[in-house]
Amino acid sequence: MSSIRPLIPLLIAAGILLGGNGLQSTLIALRGAQEGFSATAIGLMGTFYFAGFLLGCLAVTRILKAVGHVRTFSALAAIASVGTLLLVLVIDPVMWCAIRFAGGFCFAGLFTVMEAWLNSGVTNKDRARVLAIYRMVDIGSVTGAQFLIPVFGAGGFAIFAVMSMMITFSLVPVSLGDRSNPAPPEEVKLDLPRVWRISPLGSIGCIAVGVTNSAFRTLSPVYAEEIGMSVADVVTFVSVGIFGGALIQYPLGYLSDRWDRRSVLLTTTCCAMVAALTLAFVAHGDPFLNFVIVFIFGCFAMPLYSLSAAHSNDRADKGEFVLINAALMLFYSFGAIGGPFAASAVMQYFGPGALFVFSAAVYAILIVVILYRIQVRSGVPAGKRSRFTALLRTSTLFARLARRSGDSDTADE
Repeated sequence: MSSIRPLIPLLIAAGILLGGNGLQSTLIALRGAQEGFSATAIGLMGTFYFAGFLLGCLAVTRILKAVGHVRTFSALAAIASVGTLLLVLVIDPVMWCAIRFAGGFCFAGLFTVMEAWLNSGVTNKDRARVLAIYRMVDIGSVTGAQFLIPVFGAGGFAIFAVMSMMITFSLVPVSLGDRSNPAPPEEVKLDLPRVWRISPLGSIGCIAVGVTNSAFRTLSPVYAEEIGMSVADVVTFVSVGIFGGALIQYPLGYLSDRWDRRSVLLTTTCCAMVAALTLAFVAHGDPFLNFVIVFIFGCFAMPLYSLSAAHSNDRADKGEFVLINAALMLFYSFGAIGGPFAASAVMQYFGPGALFVFSAAVYAILIVVILYRIQVRSGVPAGKRSRFTALLRTSTLFARLARRSGDSDTADE
């Protein structure tokens, strides 16, 4: 434990940022709906956020090299904090799209700095423990922060001030808790065509999950609000879906390590599709029934990214873990850019339940792709499969933090 103690300030800062980011995503959808923004406008904000996030992932390493970890973190946190306050000072959908783009860029950079710092400070023997703590911090902070919304209310200034305070407060542990100045990380090598050739199914799976998960995170509060849920019920609905994905991810990963990974991916996708259709056509306005079904939906929808990545890593050569997973996160981001806007356009014309019909349609396409790939390519023998790793989609550098034992950090650079 003593070797992990120096990383505690970074983990505290990560928890504050993860919670603030998750809170902002839900609040913007809720407040936008209250202000009369259309579902399409709110979906477009999600699209702009993920476009900024993608750009931030690609650009932040150069900023780190130019000014270092602390200055990069401080500048990005300041911009994100100011943007949060601008959301309530200038209530306009065009302005909010611009702010969300800047926010996506900043949060991608902030998470990259955090994970580069954690990676430089963790030893191989502590890597699994730090990852487990980081994941617990992620799920605890993201779900817990949601419930600040019913405490302070979605209207008014207070909740936006709280978000700005959270982002600003993350500077304290970073500035005071760690005096190290690690060398900026080398840019992650990105070879998207190679990764596509290694695993077309894994690449398509990550794009599909990007489409559906981004649509859920951006528009599920709009769905819940439009079917008549209270603010407390809305945040419970979002949190239950996220928690379900965290709870079932490792059991599914365990099964996929022992069975044909594609069969587990196929079964999980089918279950996610059925749950999405049940939400659309059965749950209606009953809050409790929605909570139960969205929990099941989250159980199967959220782990699809890690299962797709694990399948891709089964096909990779030794030492390609970082290369593969950095590229897959970009594939996810490509899907995430289009998902919210496409889903919101469907909701605009067909009502709130169309969000989950849209997701079910994407899952149906992915099911067809999985069945086709099973026919044209043999499975990876159990003895040659990589170990399942639950992956966060916070930055391309997370793959370095989560790299497998035996994979060098420089092998992919």
